[in-house]
Amino acid sequence: MSSVDQDTVARVHHAFIRPMLDTGRMPTRAAVASETGTSLEVLDDALAALAGIHGVVLDPHDGEPWVMHPFSAAPTATWVEHGDQGWWAPCPWCAFGIAGLKNGHATIHTRLGGEREPVVVHVQDGRVLEDDLVVHFAVPPRDAWNNVHRFCASVLLFRNRNAVSAWCVRHGIAEGGTMPVQQAWELGRDWYARHADPDWRKWSAVQAAGIFNHVGLTTPFWHIPAADQPF
Repeated sequence: MSSVDQDTVARVHHAFIRPMLDTGRMPTRAAVASETGTSLEVLDDALAALAGIHGVVLDPHDGEPWVMHPFSAAPTATWVEHGDQGWWAPCPWCAFGIAGLKNGHATIHTRLGGEREPVVVHVQDGRVLEDDLVVHFAVPPRDAWNNVHRFCASVLLFRNRNAVSAWCVRHGIAEGGTMPVQQAWELGRDWYARHADPDWRKWSAVQAAGIFNHVGLTTPFWHIPAADQPF
């Protein structure tokens, strides 16, 4: 963690998240520095602090935000629509988070199992219309930050649990945690509920575990060890 204080980190986080939510476009570091009256040096310190608590993934070449969950600044296989707005999401969990930030209304475009068949999921009035689908997590969330891109890439929608099992055998991937799509929506909604707040703080491990428990994810796959660091 750099020497910048938590209020500055939260202010910088909000300065990127709010325009992304409003426009679908990630602002540049230079634009945020100008908008907030912050020097680029202090801004980069805040971004480094955010990266240290997994609040942003920075492009290793130019230091610009690459992923600031639930948004991706680069194209992904998951597209979220709300009216004439749209965003790339790293995974369905994030896509449902965006839907939550847009008051429970969005259309999500992706592919079943990340393969050939496209699927469209509609969230309306806080409910998923295609409620017979399931979402599979191949990697336990406690291991997400070992390789967050692999984690996000393996959170996928499927027709049913049998399709998950067949997919895991086909690709040689251990079967992880599978939930009804409505439960995945509730997870995304609750997880990202405060993400656009000006005073945002990263969830602690205890708070993260509480969210999982609240939406009914109580098996060992979803266990998060208690820790002092943000999750």
